[in-house]
Amino acid sequence: MRDRIRACIEHQRFQRIIIAVILVNAATLGLETFPSVVAAYGTALRLIDHAALYVFVAELLAKLYVERSRFFRDPWNLFDALIVGVALAPASGNLSVLRALRVLRALRLISAVPSLRRVVSALLRAMPGMSSIVVLLALVLYVAAVMSTKLYGATAPGYFGDLQTSLFTLFQTMTGEAWPDIAREVMAVHPGAWVFFVVFILLCSFVVLNLFMAVVVSAMEEESAEERAELESHAEMSARLILDELAALRREVAELRDSNGLWPDEAGSPAGR
Repeated sequence: MRDRIRACIEHQRFQRIIIAVILVNAATLGLETFPSVVAAYGTALRLIDHAALYVFVAELLAKLYVERSRFFRDPWNLFDALIVGVALAPASGNLSVLRALRVLRALRLISAVPSLRRVVSALLRAMPGMSSIVVLLALVLYVAAVMSTKLYGATAPGYFGDLQTSLFTLFQTMTGEAWPDIAREVMAVHPGAWVFFVVFILLCSFVVLNLFMAVVVSAMEEESAEERAELESHAEMSARLILDELAALRREVAELRDSNGLWPDEAGSPAGR
């Protein structure tokens, strides 16, 4: 029974059905944001929402039955269980905010699609390397904020009046949002301020942020290499098992022929003939 259920939930057709249910459920949750649609089809949307939730619960229970304790060692299973658990929590009274969290069920698409799982796994793998880059970026922001506050605080107090204002302004500049307007206001009094802005943008946008991408790409390559190595290991193991079974089969056939006196003689005819 357990093997049957395992074969069912691991079948590609079943995975496609789960992906379809996730997409349909995500669409219904989006439609619920339109009052006119809710007024016309509210009952149908709620039925679809509850049906999708029951499908997710049944899938989790089937996985739990098949994998037993191994279920809790898989982080993707825990991720799915957390999302479904939030959806099952009561959404009335003080917990009414949980109704808005039902849309988290759309995130189950990450665990259902292998390519998305690889991307998220690579991002998690890149976290240690990214933490060093975050510290570097924070250091650059802090130094630039202190400098800009001292240099341009009196000229543009709305942008560089104090440290926290300068940090926000420089973060906005780093993202490329309306930084020419900020620079022109400062350059009206300090014509050489363009050097500060150009150097800051080059450091943050073209150096530090590119380091982020390099770390993520490196992590994705490592994830792909490990996946290929795992597939090759499985293929090698399967081939070894097949060869072992063939060798065992040959030994059994040889023993059977030997016991019946059917080994061929030197002339090529059976010895018992």
